[in-house]
Amino acid sequence: MAEQNFPTGNLMKGKRGLIMGVANKNSIAWAIARQLAAQGAEIAFTYQGEALLRRVGPLAESVGSDILVECDVTNDETMDSTFATLKEKWGKIDFLVHAIAFAGKDQLAGSFIDQTTREGFKSALDISAYSFVDAAKRASEIMNDDGAMVTLTYLGSERVIPNYNVMGVAKAALEACTRYIAADLGPRGIRVNAISAGPIKTLAAAGIGSGRHMFKFNKAASAMQDNTDPLGVAGAALYLLSDLGLSCTGETHHVDGGFHAIGMPQEGPLKEAICD
Repeated sequence: MAEQNFPTGNLMKGKRGLIMGVANKNSIAWAIARQLAAQGAEIAFTYQGEALLRRVGPLAESVGSDILVECDVTNDETMDSTFATLKEKWGKIDFLVHAIAFAGKDQLAGSFIDQTTREGFKSALDISAYSFVDAAKRASEIMNDDGAMVTLTYLGSERVIPNYNVMGVAKAALEACTRYIAADLGPRGIRVNAISAGPIKTLAAAGIGSGRHMFKFNKAASAMQDNTDPLGVAGAALYLLSDLGLSCTGETHHVDGGFHAIGMPQEGPLKEAICD
């Protein structure tokens, strides 16, 4: 996304926060990081394993970050260490971006009831939904009042998307968690929201069966007849994490070119997408 220009300014000046889930330069979380940094934010990053460190390290350096913490969201010790490091370095934080989800590739193709195993179900819900609950609890303990949190979801939580399967169930749980966390932290002025982004070509999207058809169909059927731009998702995150988003909490905000709003797409573009 080097060719994209992220609007600069001071909306996040003086604010510090953690971004969890950057995998590479094509990650939605990285687009959000670039936009927040362009508006003056100081950012810390998590990574899992040496392979991801090699990718995330240079990205973090490019936005002036020197805080990278190894974190496995299924491991309480590394979660403890992550937020202890932030407390030691900064004392307080102002925002949290949660962009972590996982389901085994074998769970993301074919029939939902045939492919979904007990272990696959538990793993998807643990990593994709409970991890936000756990991160939000820990973040809230060191977050300034009037802070903000954002997580990433997808329309497969509301509607059946072929091959999305158990991840759709996990995202539905994530959105419910967002509302409950928002209610818990609202009295402190901490806002908690989810962004439902349309399909974007990321590592996560590559793991879903029939991904090529998904992109073609979304482009043809959306109100804007175009695929989702990471710049738009980053802009939505900026709004929700900055003071611009005052009074907005417990929301699932769609950034998908209007795909979620369409009941029946126009016949021409859709026919071309299906028949091609």
